[in-house]
Amino acid sequence: MTNNDYDVIIIGSGPGGGAVAQRLAPTGKRILILERGDYLPRSPANWDSKTVFVDGAYQADETWYGGDGQTFQPALHRYVGGNSKVYGAALFRLRKADFEEVHHVDGVSPAWPLKYEAFEPYYAEAERLFHVHGQRGEDPLEPLASGPYPHPPVSHEARIQELNDSLVNEGLKPFHLPLGILLDEKNGKPTPTSICIRCDAFDGFPCLLNGKADAQVILIDPTLAAYSNVTLMTGAYVSRLETDASGRRVNKVVVERDGGEEEYSADIIVVACGALSSALLLLRSANDQHPHGLANGSDQVGRNYIRHNMSVLMAILKEPNHTVFQKTLALSDYYFKSDDWDYPLGLIQMCATSHAEQIKGEALPKWLEWLPAMPFDKMAEYSMDFWLQSEDLPRPENRIYYDGDRVVLDVTENNMEAHHRLKKKLEHLMSVVGAHPVLLERSLYLGKNIPISGTAHQAGTARFGTDPATSVLDLDCKAHELDNLYITDASFFPSIGAVNPTLTIIANALRVADRIKERLTA
Repeated sequence: MTNNDYDVIIIGSGPGGGAVAQRLAPTGKRILILERGDYLPRSPANWDSKTVFVDGAYQADETWYGGDGQTFQPALHRYVGGNSKVYGAALFRLRKADFEEVHHVDGVSPAWPLKYEAFEPYYAEAERLFHVHGQRGEDPLEPLASGPYPHPPVSHEARIQELNDSLVNEGLKPFHLPLGILLDEKNGKPTPTSICIRCDAFDGFPCLLNGKADAQVILIDPTLAAYSNVTLMTGAYVSRLETDASGRRVNKVVVERDGGEEEYSADIIVVACGALSSALLLLRSANDQHPHGLANGSDQVGRNYIRHNMSVLMAILKEPNHTVFQKTLALSDYYFKSDDWDYPLGLIQMCATSHAEQIKGEALPKWLEWLPAMPFDKMAEYSMDFWLQSEDLPRPENRIYYDGDRVVLDVTENNMEAHHRLKKKLEHLMSVVGAHPVLLERSLYLGKNIPISGTAHQAGTARFGTDPATSVLDLDCKAHELDNLYITDASFFPSIGAVNPTLTIIANALRVADRIKERLTA
């Protein structure tokens, strides 16, 4: 074995890649993690809302095209830890019914070939790994779990507790948001490494003090510290994968680094670049044996792209909201249906607090008509923010592909009536708690050039299944057409439900890593 030969190469250091590395490290096998970016710089700018949201300083400096030909900057973050460096750390399990066929007004969310029970033990392990804080039994739709959350919930501050009580009085069942966060469990207060909770280093902010449970903090750094057989290479862009003459095995990983081209090989290749970037890697790896892209004999690579229909809505209260950390409450009462509609609406959860620079960067015409004297900093003081997400349905024509050298993300929105109805539900609830009658639609959480649904919660571009004609991966997330290629990000999702996908990515990556470990140690 040469210095460029490994037992396992993992492409991507986010939750999917990091979980595989963490799981396989104790085998003693030589493992190489290839990360396109570097460590995200830690500086006071991490906490500056103008830097993060208005300037989009941490987004990938790339230009992509929509299906209509318009350009945009994708909301991707190419750092060690991947997009989890800026995620909101809300770590939900998919509901048990999400694994079954679900009917929506716009179509059907397909059933998964594996059901909830196959993932449950790995969900439990993922919750322990990521220090998830929550309370079993509060969420009426929470699936059956084999044990309690590893840590108690992050308690509501006074204003959020008032909201919780008002919702309960309306006959609803709000619950504590399951959060991956590092706290001093003896007194329920932030540790020296997590005092960034005071500035809401969630929902788009990188955490300056590494107090958020992200893939770098929880998976990559501890694994590198404990296991000398694991190597992380940053600044390593994987331009393509090459196969042997049979086309059944990846025998070369081609990397662009420091202005040159390098080649690496391994018995097992794990792709975990994120659902969009993983699909692009397979597509640009086309060869004589795979003329339409690697593992793409089904013509499904890049297709069936799903995310969530999402909105960040800001309510203006009639009294100041001095909550420091308000991302502690969620509501699933409308997840599968409501009192006036028999189709799923989605999930409501609290969002990190608005900052004046963010609000200033928004388009505010209808607000300024009736709040002309309220400055942006005052508006932030009276604001309360909510994150709404509804299910997006998989469709073959919603896809990412190359058009020459251009990356095209062609997405037609669907199932939007459900999302509009969910907004109406929130408007009614806010009127009950005494907010002003208009909710401001936010746009800067994931970049000012694209709608929030553009590249957030990306999934579905290489779905798993039992039929190679309609899926890219088998049930172990190995490519049907290749003997040594696995994908462990959200590409494998057949559907996405309406809860945040990260815990499912981690759980599945641990599950797949167990199958890989069986191969390595056979």
